[in-house]
Amino acid sequence: MLTRFVKAALAAGFLAGVLVAGLQEVTTTPLILEAEKYESGEIATAGRFLVAHASEIRSDSFVHLAHAGEDHGNENAWAPEDGIERSLSTALATVGTTFGFALILLAVMVLTDAKITARTGLAWGAAAFAATGLAPALGLSPELPGSAAAVLEDRQIWWIGTALATALGLFLALRVSSTLAIVAGLALIALPHVIGAPHADGYTSNVPSELSGHFASASLVVHAVTWALTGCVAGFVWERAGASSATANA
Repeated sequence: MLTRFVKAALAAGFLAGVLVAGLQEVTTTPLILEAEKYESGEIATAGRFLVAHASEIRSDSFVHLAHAGEDHGNENAWAPEDGIERSLSTALATVGTTFGFALILLAVMVLTDAKITARTGLAWGAAAFAATGLAPALGLSPELPGSAAAVLEDRQIWWIGTALATALGLFLALRVSSTLAIVAGLALIALPHVIGAPHADGYTSNVPSELSGHFASASLVVHAVTWALTGCVAGFVWERAGASSATANA
Protein backbone atom coordinates (compact mmCIF):
# COMPACT_ATOMS: atom_id res chain seq x y z
CA MET A 1 0.00 0.00 0.00
CA LEU A 2 2.74 2.48 0.97
CA THR A 3 4.74 1.79 -2.20
CA ARG A 4 1.63 2.21 -4.33
CA PHE A 5 0.79 5.42 -2.50
CA VAL A 6 4.23 6.97 -2.97
CA LYS A 7 4.51 5.81 -6.59
CA ALA A 8 1.18 7.44 -7.53
CA ALA A 9 2.05 10.67 -5.71
CA LEU A 10 5.49 10.92 -7.28
CA ALA A 11 4.18 10.25 -10.78
CA ALA A 12 1.40 12.82 -10.39
CA GLY A 13 3.73 15.37 -8.85
CA PHE A 14 6.30 15.11 -11.60
CA LEU A 15 4.04 14.85 -14.65
CA ALA A 16 1.45 17.39 -13.53
CA GLY A 17 4.13 19.69 -12.15
CA VAL A 18 6.12 19.78 -15.39
CA LEU A 19 3.01 20.37 -17.50
CA VAL A 20 1.70 23.11 -15.20
CA ALA A 21 5.13 24.75 -15.05
CA GLY A 22 5.09 24.98 -18.83
CA LEU A 23 1.53 26.36 -18.78
CA GLN A 24 2.28 29.06 -16.23
CA GLU A 25 5.41 30.06 -18.15
CA VAL A 26 3.18 31.30 -20.98
CA THR A 27 0.21 32.48 -18.89
CA THR A 28 0.70 33.85 -15.36
CA THR A 29 4.47 34.41 -15.28
CA PRO A 30 4.55 37.04 -18.08
CA LEU A 31 1.75 38.92 -16.31
CA ILE A 32 3.67 38.89 -13.01
CA LEU A 33 6.81 40.15 -14.73
CA GLU A 34 4.83 42.94 -16.36
CA ALA A 35 3.20 43.89 -13.05
CA GLU A 36 6.59 44.06 -11.34
CA LYS A 37 7.54 46.86 -13.73
CA TYR A 38 4.69 48.95 -12.31
CA GLU A 39 5.49 47.91 -8.75
CA SER A 40 9.16 48.90 -9.06
CA GLY A 41 8.40 52.16 -10.86
CA GLU A 42 9.99 51.07 -14.14
CA ILE A 43 6.69 52.06 -15.71
CA ALA A 44 5.29 55.32 -14.35
CA THR A 45 1.65 55.37 -13.30
CA ALA A 46 -0.63 58.24 -12.32
CA GLY A 47 -1.62 58.43 -8.66
CA ARG A 48 1.02 55.92 -7.52
CA PHE A 49 0.95 55.23 -3.79
CA LEU A 50 2.58 52.83 -1.36
CA VAL A 51 0.57 49.69 -0.63
CA ALA A 52 1.70 47.92 2.52
CA HIS A 53 2.27 44.18 2.13
CA ALA A 54 1.05 44.22 -1.48
CA SER A 55 4.11 42.42 -2.79
CA GLU A 56 4.49 39.96 0.06
CA ILE A 57 2.19 37.34 -1.38
CA ARG A 58 1.28 35.92 -4.77
CA SER A 59 -2.33 34.80 -4.66
CA ASP A 60 -1.45 32.04 -7.09
CA SER A 61 1.29 30.99 -4.66
CA PHE A 62 0.65 27.32 -5.31
CA VAL A 63 2.60 27.76 -8.55
CA HIS A 64 4.96 30.52 -7.41
CA LEU A 65 6.28 29.18 -4.12
CA ALA A 66 9.80 29.80 -5.32
CA HIS A 67 9.32 33.46 -4.46
CA ALA A 68 7.66 32.96 -1.08
CA GLY A 69 10.88 33.66 0.73
CA GLU A 70 11.64 36.96 -0.99
CA ASP A 71 12.34 39.80 1.42
CA HIS A 72 11.02 42.91 -0.28
CA GLY A 73 12.43 45.13 2.40
CA ASN A 74 15.99 43.91 1.94
CA GLU A 75 17.72 44.59 -1.35
CA ASN A 76 20.44 42.07 -0.46
CA ALA A 77 18.00 39.18 -0.01
CA TRP A 78 18.49 36.41 -2.54
CA ALA A 79 15.94 35.91 -5.27
CA PRO A 80 16.24 34.02 -8.57
CA GLU A 81 17.22 36.18 -11.52
CA ASP A 82 14.68 36.74 -14.26
CA GLY A 83 15.05 34.29 -17.09
CA ILE A 84 16.13 30.66 -16.91
CA GLU A 85 17.00 30.79 -13.18
CA ARG A 86 13.58 32.09 -12.22
CA SER A 87 11.82 29.68 -14.57
CA LEU A 88 13.69 26.68 -13.18
CA SER A 89 13.14 27.64 -9.56
CA THR A 90 9.43 28.18 -10.18
CA ALA A 91 9.18 24.87 -12.06
CA LEU A 92 10.89 23.05 -9.18
CA ALA A 93 8.50 24.63 -6.68
CA THR A 94 5.56 23.66 -8.88
CA VAL A 95 6.63 20.01 -9.02
CA GLY A 96 7.02 19.97 -5.24
CA THR A 97 3.60 21.56 -4.80
CA THR A 98 1.81 19.14 -7.12
CA PHE A 99 3.47 16.26 -5.27
CA GLY A 100 1.98 17.66 -2.06
CA PHE A 101 -1.41 17.99 -3.75
CA ALA A 102 -1.24 14.35 -4.83
CA LEU A 103 -0.37 13.22 -1.30
CA ILE A 104 -3.35 15.14 0.10
CA LEU A 105 -5.80 13.82 -2.49
CA LEU A 106 -4.68 10.21 -2.15
CA ALA A 107 -4.65 10.36 1.66
CA VAL A 108 -8.20 11.73 1.81
CA MET A 109 -9.46 9.23 -0.75
CA VAL A 110 -7.87 6.31 1.10
CA LEU A 111 -9.17 7.48 4.49
CA THR A 112 -12.71 7.88 3.13
CA ASP A 113 -12.52 4.49 1.38
CA ALA A 114 -13.18 6.06 -2.02
CA LYS A 115 -12.53 4.11 -5.20
CA ILE A 116 -9.35 5.54 -6.71
CA THR A 117 -9.27 5.74 -10.50
CA ALA A 118 -8.36 8.39 -13.05
CA ARG A 119 -12.01 9.46 -13.19
CA THR A 120 -12.54 9.69 -9.43
CA GLY A 121 -9.15 11.40 -9.09
CA LEU A 122 -10.34 14.03 -11.55
CA ALA A 123 -13.58 14.49 -9.60
CA TRP A 124 -11.74 14.87 -6.28
CA GLY A 125 -9.32 17.25 -7.95
CA ALA A 126 -12.24 19.37 -9.12
CA ALA A 127 -13.60 19.48 -5.57
CA ALA A 128 -10.16 20.46 -4.27
CA PHE A 129 -10.02 23.31 -6.78
CA ALA A 130 -13.44 24.49 -5.65
CA ALA A 131 -12.24 24.50 -2.03
CA THR A 132 -8.79 26.03 -2.46
CA GLY A 133 -9.22 28.15 -5.58
CA LEU A 134 -12.77 29.00 -6.55
CA ALA A 135 -14.29 29.62 -3.12
CA PRO A 136 -11.43 31.79 -1.77
CA ALA A 137 -11.41 33.77 -5.04
CA LEU A 138 -14.96 34.93 -4.30
CA GLY A 139 -13.54 36.96 -1.44
CA LEU A 140 -9.87 37.40 -2.34
CA SER A 141 -9.21 37.38 -6.05
CA PRO A 142 -5.72 36.42 -7.28
CA GLU A 143 -3.48 39.48 -6.89
CA LEU A 144 -0.50 40.78 -8.79
CA PRO A 145 2.49 42.50 -7.16
CA GLY A 146 1.59 46.13 -6.51
CA SER A 147 -2.10 45.45 -5.87
CA ALA A 148 -3.86 46.92 -2.85
CA ALA A 149 -4.32 44.29 -0.14
CA ALA A 150 -5.18 43.85 3.52
CA VAL A 151 -2.66 42.65 6.12
CA LEU A 152 -1.04 39.40 4.97
CA GLU A 153 -1.79 37.44 8.15
CA ASP A 154 -5.50 38.35 8.00
CA ARG A 155 -5.73 37.16 4.39
CA GLN A 156 -3.94 33.92 5.21
CA ILE A 157 -6.28 33.14 8.11
CA TRP A 158 -9.37 33.85 6.01
CA TRP A 159 -8.04 31.79 3.08
CA ILE A 160 -7.25 28.76 5.26
CA GLY A 161 -10.62 28.96 7.00
CA THR A 162 -12.45 29.26 3.69
CA ALA A 163 -10.61 26.31 2.14
CA LEU A 164 -11.26 24.07 5.16
CA ALA A 165 -14.92 25.09 5.50
CA THR A 166 -15.56 24.59 1.79
CA ALA A 167 -13.80 21.22 1.71
CA LEU A 168 -15.79 19.96 4.70
CA GLY A 169 -19.00 21.41 3.29
CA LEU A 170 -18.48 19.68 -0.05
CA PHE A 171 -17.71 16.39 1.71
CA LEU A 172 -20.90 16.58 3.76
CA ALA A 173 -23.04 17.56 0.78
CA LEU A 174 -21.57 15.15 -1.78
CA ARG A 175 -20.36 12.15 0.24
CA VAL A 176 -22.65 11.98 3.28
CA SER A 177 -25.58 13.35 1.27
CA SER A 178 -28.31 13.17 3.92
CA THR A 179 -30.67 16.13 4.09
CA LEU A 180 -29.09 17.40 7.31
CA ALA A 181 -25.58 16.92 5.90
CA ILE A 182 -26.42 18.85 2.73
CA VAL A 183 -27.87 21.76 4.71
CA ALA A 184 -24.87 21.78 7.07
CA GLY A 185 -22.48 21.56 4.12
CA LEU A 186 -24.05 24.49 2.30
CA ALA A 187 -23.99 26.51 5.52
CA LEU A 188 -20.28 25.79 5.97
CA ILE A 189 -19.53 26.81 2.38
CA ALA A 190 -21.40 30.09 2.85
CA LEU A 191 -20.02 30.91 6.32
CA PRO A 192 -16.64 32.46 5.31
CA HIS A 193 -18.36 34.73 2.81
CA VAL A 194 -20.92 35.82 5.39
CA ILE A 195 -18.02 36.72 7.70
CA GLY A 196 -16.30 38.48 4.81
CA ALA A 197 -12.75 38.53 3.52
CA PRO A 198 -10.26 41.17 4.73
CA HIS A 199 -9.62 43.95 2.23
CA ALA A 200 -7.49 47.08 2.03
CA ASP A 201 -9.13 50.40 2.89
CA GLY A 202 -8.95 51.40 -0.77
CA TYR A 203 -8.71 49.60 -4.08
CA THR A 204 -6.11 51.86 -5.66
CA SER A 205 -3.30 49.94 -7.35
CA ASN A 206 -0.18 50.63 -9.36
CA VAL A 207 -1.17 47.85 -11.75
CA PRO A 208 -3.67 48.50 -14.60
CA SER A 209 -7.06 46.87 -14.02
CA GLU A 210 -6.87 45.11 -17.39
CA LEU A 211 -3.67 43.36 -16.31
CA SER A 212 -5.13 42.41 -12.94
CA GLY A 213 -8.29 41.01 -14.50
CA HIS A 214 -6.33 38.95 -17.00
CA PHE A 215 -4.12 37.59 -14.24
CA ALA A 216 -7.05 36.66 -11.99
CA SER A 217 -8.71 34.59 -14.72
CA ALA A 218 -5.46 33.00 -15.92
CA SER A 219 -4.42 32.15 -12.36
CA LEU A 220 -7.70 30.35 -11.65
CA VAL A 221 -7.43 28.38 -14.88
CA VAL A 222 -3.88 27.27 -14.01
CA HIS A 223 -5.06 26.35 -10.52
CA ALA A 224 -7.90 24.26 -11.93
CA VAL A 225 -5.61 22.50 -14.41
CA THR A 226 -3.14 21.74 -11.62
CA TRP A 227 -5.68 19.97 -9.45
CA ALA A 228 -7.30 18.19 -12.41
CA LEU A 229 -4.02 16.84 -13.76
CA THR A 230 -2.77 15.87 -10.31
CA GLY A 231 -5.93 13.98 -9.40
CA CYS A 232 -6.25 12.30 -12.78
CA VAL A 233 -2.62 11.13 -12.98
CA ALA A 234 -2.55 10.01 -9.34
CA GLY A 235 -5.74 8.00 -9.82
CA PHE A 236 -4.50 6.46 -13.06
CA VAL A 237 -1.16 5.35 -11.60
CA TRP A 238 -2.86 4.04 -8.43
CA GLU A 239 -5.28 1.99 -10.52
CA ARG A 240 -2.56 0.61 -12.79
CA ALA A 241 -0.33 -0.25 -9.83
CA GLY A 242 -3.21 -2.17 -8.26
CA ALA A 243 -3.89 -4.05 -11.48
CA SER A 244 -0.22 -4.98 -11.85
CA SER A 245 -0.08 -6.18 -8.25
CA ALA A 246 -3.19 -8.30 -8.73
CA THR A 247 -1.73 -9.86 -11.90
CA ALA A 248 1.55 -10.63 -10.14
CA ASN A 249 -0.26 -12.33 -7.27
CA ALA A 250 -2.52 -14.37 -9.55
